[in-house]
Formats: sequence, C-alpha cells, structure tokens
Amino acid sequence: MSAAALKQLDAAAAEILAQYDQKRAATLPLLRLAQDTLGYVSPAVEQWVAQQVGVAPAHIHEVVTFYTLYHQQPVGKYHIQVCHNIACALRGGDAYLASIGERLGLKPGQTTADGKYTLSAVECLCACEQAPMMQVNDSYVGPITPAVIDTLLQSPEQLTELPLLYRGTVGLQAAVLSARFNVRDAEKIETYVRDNGYQAARKALTEMSPAQVIDEVTKSNLRGLGGAGFPTGKKWSFIPKDSSKPKYLVVNADEGEPGTIKDRYLLTKDPHRLIEGIIIAAYATGVRKAYIYIRGEYAYPAKVLQQAVDEAKKYGFLGSRIFNTDHTLEIVVHRGAGAYICGEETALLTSLEGGKGFPRLKPPFPALAGLFACPTVVNNVETLACVPSIIQRGAEWFAKLGVPKAGGTRLFSLSGHVQKPGLYEASQGVTLRQLIDAAGGVAPGRQVKAVIPGGISAKILRADELDVKMDFDSLIAAGTMAGSAGIVVMDDTTCMVRALWYAGKFFGHESCGQCSPCREGTGWMFKVIDRILRGEGREQDLDTVLSIAGNMEGRTICVFADAAAWPAQSYIAKFRDEFVYHIKEKRCNVGAQPAVAAH
Repeated sequence: MSAAALKQLDAAAAEILAQYDQKRAATLPLLRLAQDTLGYVSPAVEQWVAQQVGVAPAHIHEVVTFYTLYHQQPVGKYHIQVCHNIACALRGGDAYLASIGERLGLKPGQTTADGKYTLSAVECLCACEQAPMMQVNDSYVGPITPAVIDTLLQSPEQLTELPLLYRGTVGLQAAVLSARFNVRDAEKIETYVRDNGYQAARKALTEMSPAQVIDEVTKSNLRGLGGAGFPTGKKWSFIPKDSSKPKYLVVNADEGEPGTIKDRYLLTKDPHRLIEGIIIAAYATGVRKAYIYIRGEYAYPAKVLQQAVDEAKKYGFLGSRIFNTDHTLEIVVHRGAGAYICGEETALLTSLEGGKGFPRLKPPFPALAGLFACPTVVNNVETLACVPSIIQRGAEWFAKLGVPKAGGTRLFSLSGHVQKPGLYEASQGVTLRQLIDAAGGVAPGRQVKAVIPGGISAKILRADELDVKMDFDSLIAAGTMAGSAGIVVMDDTTCMVRALWYAGKFFGHESCGQCSPCREGTGWMFKVIDRILRGEGREQDLDTVLSIAGNMEGRTICVFADAAAWPAQSYIAKFRDEFVYHIKEKRCNVGAQPAVAAH
C-alpha cells in the first residue's frame, strides 16, 4: 500500500469512524472503502483496518473471509455476478450463466487473462421480478437475453441499471405503500414534501406523546413485515423508558430472501417515507441514533437512501431540535457485505458491531441488550414505511385495510412462471390465487404446480391450496408462512427435485456455521438432494433427508436451520412420488427429462 493511498484512506476513514459510537462498528465500511480504493482486500488492508478500529488483524481476517463481497485477490474491470437461485433458474438463468462462461472461456470464479472480466455465480440478488438477473460491478442488469450478453461482452460501458417493475394494486381502492412509486422524482425531498411528506412526523412530535404514538401503532395491528410478524407497537413498548444507556433504532434493510424484492422498491422510490417512519419510531422509543443496515449488493438503493438522509438533514428533519422540539435524531446508512444470515436481527447486530454475522442467544432480547449491549429497536423497512400513514390517517383506518390481527397492506413480490412478474400491493386479506391471477397467471397451456408463498424458506403450497389468505395467521394455519411475501410460482414444467436442489444449495451456502446441526445438516442434506438429482439416488435417501431436517429443526440458536428444513419437508411431503420416480428411473418425470449433473 503506497503512502499516498494510505493518506487518502486515513482522511476518509476519519469521517467513517465519526459516525459510529464504537470504533469496531466501522469495520465493514472501512473494508469497503479500502476495497473500492485499492481493488481488493490485501493483508496490508486487513492490518490497516485493524489499527483503525483497535482489534487484532486476525479478527479482521475472520470478517473478510466470512462475507462474500470482499475480494482477497483482484477481480476484473467488469465483475459479472449471475444469479443462480430458483427465480432466475425458472427463467433460464443457468443456461445464460453457461453461455457467458463459454463465450469468455471462464468457469465461475475465474478472470480473463487480460483482467477485463471476472465471472461469478451468486445466490439471489433480490431482483427476481426481472429474472434472469445479473449484477455487473454495482449495477443490476436484466432480464438477461442474448442481446444483453452481446452488449456485456462488446460494449459493457453501455449497460444501465434496470428500471423497477411496479405493477400496481390488487383489490385496493388506493395504494398506500406504493402510492408514490410512479411519481416522477419521488425519491427527492422536494417532491415528498409537496406530497404532504413529513407532516405525520410533525404531528407525532408536536401533538402526541411517545406513549400515544405507541398506542396508535398498537391499535393499528401493524405487524413486523420482515417475516416474523411480531406486533410492532408491542415491540416498541418493550424498550425501557428510563435507561442509563443510549437507545438505538436499527433498520433491517438487508433484504436477501430469494423471491423477495419489496424493500428495494421502497428504498429506491420512496426513501423519505422510510426516514419519516424512522423519525416517528425513534421519538416513540426515546432513540436519538438510528442505523440503517442495507444489503451490500444494493449499491444504487444505498446511494439514493444516503442522498435522502442528507436532504432530510438539510431541511431540518434530522439533527437537533426537530420541528422545534427537544427531539434529536441522527441516521447512519451502513452497508452490509454479503451474508443472508444478517437478515436475522441478532446476526445483523453482531455484523453492525463489526463482527461475523453470528446470531445471538435470546434472551436477552435486543429491546434490553441489543446494539452495543444497549436497548435497541429492530424494525424492517416495510414495517417502518407503514408508520407515517398510521399517524396521518389513524389506527382504525389502517387496521381496516387488513384482517383482524394484521392491519394494513403488504407489498407482494411475484416471480417465477407468472406472465407479469413484479411488485404488487394488496390487503393482507388477499388470496394467493388473486395475486397470481393479477400477475397474469402462468403461460397459456400450462398449469400452476406449486407456489412458494413467503420466500424460499416457506413451505410450498400445491395448486389446490391457492385460495388461502395471505396474512400471517391464515398461512400458518395452511402449514406455511407469510415470511417476506416473496411469491415464486412454478408451473407444471418444473422438476420439484431440481427446485429443492436450489433451496438446498442456498441454505448450504448461507449457513453461518455457528451451530453444528445447521452447519453440518444443511451441507449433508444438499449432498443427498444433489445425488438424487444426478440420478444416483437411493430409496432410503428421502427418509435420510427428512431425518436430517427433523434433527435440525428447533436445535439451533436462530431459526435458519428451521428455514432450511421446511422446504425439504414440504417438497418431499407434497411431491414424494416425483422424488421416488427420479430415484427409480434416474430421470425426471416432467417431460421425461433425463437426470443431469447439477454442477
């Protein structure tokens, strides 16, 4: 590392360190700074970061090797990362990955001799509505077509960030969360203020007490929309009112569940709605500093969000004496580094503190001992985006939009074999069939075979189970879950063995490795599924997979192992005959396809 490069890094590092209440929390952004400046993370960079944050270099090396977005060797000028998960696979992603590799003479993980291109196969990019998808450097590019590949390999500088694909509402008189998605310059503060923005925050801070805000959110029946569905007002009420420690609000923007795209739209098209929700939540819980932990791959959304934070500061909506009150709030945008496990709230906190994304045992819960061992509220992007409307229009109005125990609307991501994939907003009382119909159903001549209703973790539903309502409790009663509302539709051309292979591959890759049942179980389960797919399965393999899944479920620190077990359990239970056929005949019974190597 040259003296000039070091001096440049030191100046920028000082600005980053100033944003964090503990130096170690600056680990991830400092590593990103160094990699963006120098091209990769060398041992010298690890040493430099260790000195900046006051830890041993070995700790920094652990962090670098845990996350997927840090490069220990230089990558090409154009880093091509092709999605290799189910939504893209259903639309031919694997064939395009092979095509790019063949034309470049590369296998995933390799770089061309001239250093121009590096090819990688990656897990879900959460742009499933425009599958098949790739990311070239920091830009999302898709859907991949032969013409797009030609541009990539001939004039890559002409590639542009893909547009968002918002489709509209289903059964609503008016949109709520997506109301401004089609507004020109919706992400700019001038437009947001023109559209009555920040008036809900003004109302909360100047006309309501913190307790009244919490009570209003509680009465609205707003539940956490990141996946768990815990009542939001109740979560806020757990924060101690009198604490000698500072309190924090951490926004979970680490969207990584395959099939899910909703937070990307909110962050990009209406970031000030999120910021206004943060202001209200922070006021209600006595928080004066909030961190937004945004997925590392979301480079463009992070840029838009940071601009919005800067605008809000300039307008006086952040900082000290907001709306001439005693309330003070600072927001820090913190980018992750590529780890699905950091979507779990305690793993997110561990990562934000500068460590590997390892979940924590609960209790203590974050409300009492969260970020930096201080009282912490952790809320998802979509959850907080609902709050301004609740304060502005009232809890009763919001509650009536949904079902008795889950108020409001949701943003549903539809991908896979639907004709109009994209993002839709609907009441939580909408049925799965209504959403699929709104997305144009499957192609003419095809039939729905199976549907993932809440992201790849959710147990699948068959074609005869589509009339279920999409609220938390109805889906639990149906034997699955609402999760992240990521809906992936599979038609009757889908091989369910291959579909499970993608789920098994994902969870095997993303396990943090902290707990033995998960670390060993996900890998073992995938090896067995892979063997079946390759035509080398044995009749006892299905029972082996189910036994592994059963021994993972409920035996780990977090629910990742459960999430890995559920697809295996449901795919085999609902399509066991297809798995048996694959084992006995060594081929798929969908179109009489032969068994093929999956790698």
